[in-house]
Amino acid sequence: MSQETLLTIFVGVSAVALCLQLAMLVGMYLAMSSIRKNLLDILPQAKSILAKTEATVDQSKKNVIQITEKANEIMDLAKSQMMKIDSVVTDASSRAKVQLERAEMVVDDTVTRVHSSVSAVHNGILRPIREINGVATGVRTAVQHFMRGNRPSVAQVTQDDEMFI
Repeated sequence: MSQETLLTIFVGVSAVALCLQLAMLVGMYLAMSSIRKNLLDILPQAKSILAKTEATVDQSKKNVIQITEKANEIMDLAKSQMMKIDSVVTDASSRAKVQLERAEMVVDDTVTRVHSSVSAVHNGILRPIREINGVATGVRTAVQHFMRGNRPSVAQVTQDDEMFI
């Protein structure tokens, strides 16, 4: 093949490639025109949706700010209430401790007084009664011994001897 033939084939292939590129560019232009037209039709709707979205976002921001402020107020109120409750509980527990200490002192004092009363009754009343009872028993035994006589009877002597045997 000669160079001219090759050059002719090359120019022909280049021309076909350029024609194909032109067809593709025209197709792309038509597709872009169609897309542009559709976008221009959708653009007013998108703008209205965007405006509504911006309004909703602004309202949401205001609501979030209000909710945050109210939540902060509630948290501050809860914190102050917790501090008051803590002081009341602390005060009540300290008072309860004082009352328990007082009750313990009263119980100790009462036990001491009861013990001293029991000791006083024991030493002041029961001991003399026992002593009197002992003296009365001794007197009764002595009286019985003197009333019985000096000589024991034969039956009593026999019985006493049997016990020792």
